[in-house]
Amino acid sequence: MTPRIRLPRPGRTRVRSLRAQLTVANVVLLALGIVAATAVSVLGMRYYLLDQIDTELLRTRDSLGGSELTLRQIDSLSALSFFRDRVDPEWNRDDDDPDSVFAAVDRAGEPVPVFGFAPSRVQRDLADAVGDPEPLIRAPEPRDVSVRGNTYRVTATRLADGTGVLIAGSTEPLHEGVARAVKLDLAIGTLLLLVLACLTMVGVRRRMRPLEDMVETSSAIAEGDLTRRVPSSYDTSLEVEQLRLALNSMLQQVESAYRTRERSAAQLRRFVADASHELRTPLAAIRGYLQLYERGMLRDPTERKRAWDRMTAESDRMGRLVDELLVLARLDQRPELRKRNVDVCRLVRDTAQDLRVQQPDRPVRVDADGTILVHADEAGLRQVLGNLAGNVRTHTPADVPVCLTVSRTDGEVRLRVTDEGPGLAPEDAARVFDRFFRAGGGAGSGLGMAIVQGVVRAHGGTVTVNTAPAKGLTVTVTLPVNGNRT
Repeated sequence: MTPRIRLPRPGRTRVRSLRAQLTVANVVLLALGIVAATAVSVLGMRYYLLDQIDTELLRTRDSLGGSELTLRQIDSLSALSFFRDRVDPEWNRDDDDPDSVFAAVDRAGEPVPVFGFAPSRVQRDLADAVGDPEPLIRAPEPRDVSVRGNTYRVTATRLADGTGVLIAGSTEPLHEGVARAVKLDLAIGTLLLLVLACLTMVGVRRRMRPLEDMVETSSAIAEGDLTRRVPSSYDTSLEVEQLRLALNSMLQQVESAYRTRERSAAQLRRFVADASHELRTPLAAIRGYLQLYERGMLRDPTERKRAWDRMTAESDRMGRLVDELLVLARLDQRPELRKRNVDVCRLVRDTAQDLRVQQPDRPVRVDADGTILVHADEAGLRQVLGNLAGNVRTHTPADVPVCLTVSRTDGEVRLRVTDEGPGLAPEDAARVFDRFFRAGGGAGSGLGMAIVQGVVRAHGGTVTVNTAPAKGLTVTVTLPVNGNRT
């Protein structure tokens, strides 16, 4: 028994599951998509929030820079405005990190009191982080500075009296919002990846089921069940279905080739056994007569002549048997035939004439008028007709009528040899083309009909037998033809 198909060991060959590969590929692609989408959304949100902060800072700067106000005029404002709120020590304590900082600085960049309040620590840190305010005043856009470990967007303008004003907005809320958005995206993305992995495993398992059926079928065939085929699946893809059909077609061809090889091997064994048996009989007879002669037991000239005739007959029989075996061997090798246009009617008339000469008392009727040309090997067709006539001559009484006919229909030529002899039983008719088969143990080598079938098949034709006990025998040979009837 052929062993079951085994997968290679992981230590020797690295085996990867296609299911795992597809799952990993889908998860990786989705992960890359989530990362890209998160990066784009985060960058867009950051840009939008940062633009809002910059817009508010620039609006405040433009309102101060274009109002011709001085620091003294700002100090004289009695209402609690935006600026007073941002310099009030109660609101702007040193231990806080305010979202907005307003500081006034002189031309050297040192903070000065506003609204009567001394500069707070946050204002001083802002002034120290900015340094010279002049570049910031000339800059069209705010810039980032770090104040007490926190990031601020800051811009500056100059009042009518030359006092510089620093206006800063914290970006920490922006960073915190972006961080929360990233965490939320990562959490949702992780959940999506898990769901996708599960769905992919389930989907791939369903899609891979036909491949698993193929593996199971291949294993069963390897164990000897050549009739197994890959079953069809209701839910499958076009490519897998094409693979299933191709594999089943290949398995059909493999089974057919295997059965043919088994039949050929069985026929060869039977052929060798039958040939050995057939050759053993004449050899035994010849050896026996030689032993009698060697022992001096053939003293009478009549006995010596009879022994000599018997050895000659047995050697002739053995020679004919060897010749017929050689013919069958050549036919098995599919030799190249010497084809030419042959008049089949003439061959049939010649065969009938030979039969009349050999058995003058036998009624022979011929229906082969005119000319029918067949592109075939003349020697092969003569051998076919000779073997069929020889069967009639050997297996039927000498007074049994025989009829040889030729007909042509639709590109085919049919040769029929019909006798009114005893016919064959159904079980004998089924084996009539087997080599060394002789119905009822009759005379002959049993190779004549096998040679007929081999020659006809070499011409691309067919040969059939129609018979029944006490109803005679009809052998029909059908050959493809290239020619015209005249």
